[in-house]
Parts: sequence; C-alpha cells; structure tokens
Amino acid sequence: MFPVRQHWLCKALGCYDCCIRCIGAVPYPSLVATLLCYAGMALFCGCGHEALAQTEELVETYFARDPKDFEVMASFIKYFQFVIYGLASFFFLYGILLLAEGFYTTSAVKQTFGEFRSTQCGRCLSLTFIIVTYILAFIWLAVFAFSAIPVFFLFNMEHTCHNINILAETTPSINQHSWICMDARQYGLLPWDAMPGKSCGMTLAAICKTSEFHTTYDLYIATFAGAGVTLLALILYLVPTTYNYAVLRFLGRKGIR
Repeated sequence: MFPVRQHWLCKALGCYDCCIRCIGAVPYPSLVATLLCYAGMALFCGCGHEALAQTEELVETYFARDPKDFEVMASFIKYFQFVIYGLASFFFLYGILLLAEGFYTTSAVKQTFGEFRSTQCGRCLSLTFIIVTYILAFIWLAVFAFSAIPVFFLFNMEHTCHNINILAETTPSINQHSWICMDARQYGLLPWDAMPGKSCGMTLAAICKTSEFHTTYDLYIATFAGAGVTLLALILYLVPTTYNYAVLRFLGRKGIR
C-alpha cells in the first residue's frame, strides 16, 4: 500500500508543480492591459457610435432648419461610425496578439518550460510589436484629445444654460439675457451660412433640459473615458513588453539562445 500512496503523492506534487509553473508563466500586466483595452474600446465604440447618432438628431432639431446645412456633418458621422466598427475589430485582434506575445516573452524570460529559449526571430517579432504599439499609443493620444472636444462643447452649453437660469430668476425681463447664445458653427458642426446655427436665451435653456441633451452629454463623457482607458492599456502594454525585450536582448548578447 505504501508504494501506491507514494506514487499518488508524487503524481499530485508533479501536478502542483505544473500548475505553479503555468501560473508563473501568465503575463499578468499584459492580461490586465488586454482587459482594460477591451473595456475601453467597448466604451469608446459603443457610446461613441450612439453619441454621434444623438448629436445628429440634436443639431438637426435645434440648430439647423435646412437639411443641406447638416448634410456634411451627417456624412461625417456616417463614415466615422464605420471607422468605429473597424477600430473595434482591429483592437480585438490586436489585443489577442499582444497577449500571446506577452505569454511568449514572459516564458522566454523566466525560462519556464525547460528547453524553451528565445530566438532571433522571436526577438524581432517582439520589437515589431513594441514599435507598432508605440505608434498606436501616439495616434490614440490624438484620438483621446479629439474626443474631449464634444465634451467641452456640451459642458460649455450646460454652463451657459445654468447662467441663463440664474439670470431668469433675478431678471424680470427675458429679453435682457437673450444675447447669451451657443453657436454650433464656431465648433465646426455647421457651415457659417447655416440658419439659425445658434440657440439663445430661454430657448437654449429649454434645450439643456431635454433628455436628448443629457443623453448625448453622458455618452460623450463615457466615450472620452473609454479613449482614456484604451490609452492607459496601450501604455501598460509597453512597459512589460519593453522590459521583456530588453532582458531577451541582454540574454542574446550573452549567447543564450
């Protein structure tokens, strides 16, 4: 009976060691970055797509009378929604590739699987991923800044409405604060010859109380947050990937293949 128990004990210990090795080979920073990337892109693409549709409806209803005035903006929204579909697909596939590359470099650095060693081709592939991720991070930094523009516009609009409401409570005449306006043409949403192109006074305050305005504002805030989370994920990708590549390069110079 003792040899049988000893056999099962050794087998259990072997399984335990295998599990420890597998857990140790998991690239946790890359895994966290992948989850953040997917969460950020879900916010950016989902909320951004719906925010653009709400923006078209908001401008069409309150800032433009002639459909030709917002024809260019409608075309831009349509094309950018298709770009969002492409971004979602691209980052989904790229996140999987970066996670797989994280498994490769982590295993190569820790030498978890016995005879496994990095190769010149593997190091070249890691360098390629690092360069591409750096480029994506710079591009996404611009996207992050661009996504702040509609948030800034709607924030100013809400602040203007707040000032109008305060003046309405203290001023008996409505016409005295009808000069307070928000002009969509100044932000490039409409051409300069669009009519009316702006909303003023109590009309503007009424727009700020609508559900369309609050929904659009919240969606753009979520889109801005999603862009920030995606940028953070790309930076988080770069830290362990660059470190692992530097270690592999150091091992390669020592002749460890």
